[in-house]
Amino acid sequence: MRGAVDPATMWRWATPAGQAVLASRDLARILRHHRTVNALSQTALGEVLGYDKTFISAVENHRRVIPDVESRRRVAARLGIPPHVLGVTDAADTDFAAMLQFGDSTLRLAEIARQSGQATTAVNELWPLVARLEARVADGHTERDVLALLGRARTSLGVALGHILPEERMATAAHWTGKGLAVTRRLDDRPALVHALRMHGNELRKTGLHWAALDRLTHAANLATTDAERAAVQPLLARAAGAAGRSGLFDHTCAINRRLLDRAEHDALFNPLAHHEIHLRGLMTTGRITQAAGLAANAPDPTWHVTPQWRVIEHVTTGRVLLAAGDTTGARDRLLAAVTLATTLRLPHQLQRIIRASTGQAHVRDQALTSLAELRSAMAA
Repeated sequence: MRGAVDPATMWRWATPAGQAVLASRDLARILRHHRTVNALSQTALGEVLGYDKTFISAVENHRRVIPDVESRRRVAARLGIPPHVLGVTDAADTDFAAMLQFGDSTLRLAEIARQSGQATTAVNELWPLVARLEARVADGHTERDVLALLGRARTSLGVALGHILPEERMATAAHWTGKGLAVTRRLDDRPALVHALRMHGNELRKTGLHWAALDRLTHAANLATTDAERAAVQPLLARAAGAAGRSGLFDHTCAINRRLLDRAEHDALFNPLAHHEIHLRGLMTTGRITQAAGLAANAPDPTWHVTPQWRVIEHVTTGRVLLAAGDTTGARDRLLAAVTLATTLRLPHQLQRIIRASTGQAHVRDQALTSLAELRSAMAA
């Protein structure tokens, strides 16, 4: 029966007001809230629950109760609320409480694995969590913490897939980050929304949907209130602006990034070397090759341990710049280093970037094509 719950009902219970009503464990209050948000009369609610209007009125006014367990279980199912709210023990609740307890740990471990170059491990960790959360929600459970965890897990899964999928399948990654955003939009949680918007925007950029990416990332930047949030959003916005050919927006965002580098804490993704790569790539995509070549010669010393993926990205971008500037030897060395690292990390879309970048570099192109074919074969298996 729970599987037939109207999705709109689920989200209404997930609001702060809905959660407060559920926390009261007061059936009268729960019924009145349900009728109010769904615009139902007592007669209509009675038809849903299998009672007449008189009985619903009596329960809402604390003159009657529903004493037997099976009736309470049926009411919980038809309202789309957890049985324990009505005092009904549900074995699944105990098991799920344990999963919620360790859900945050799963997300943290998956993020560590992804940033250390083990995105496949991250996907393997996240998929069972997402599947169980999806099943829980489909079964009619509406706890806010369930939905918040589901939003984060969907987003993390999409980001991890965005590392290991080839370009023609990158829409799958954007699909999952979009599903995460769809949940998070409804939860009235600004920091979570900023995170979901920036992750979805970045995956949209990878699919080539530059204007949609800019929309999500600009929204995230407008919502960001701390330097830490801005430091997480602005580099991605700069990359999307460069990819879209928006030179003015790109320059403005890079200027913001430079100021943030002086006051926001650096990490594996926000640091001078990452900013350098973003600046190089944006100059290339906005047609300023000479300026990019000059910048490539002044790369900052790696004062922070950047993620392995960023090493690949930086090699590819610098190789493209050097090739455009006529330094074929330097370009070859950078692109070959990128092939080796992208193969080790199983990053097919980076190999595809290398193939596109290796104009006139037959040896580099052949190695990248061979590695890409091997990765495709492994993925198919």
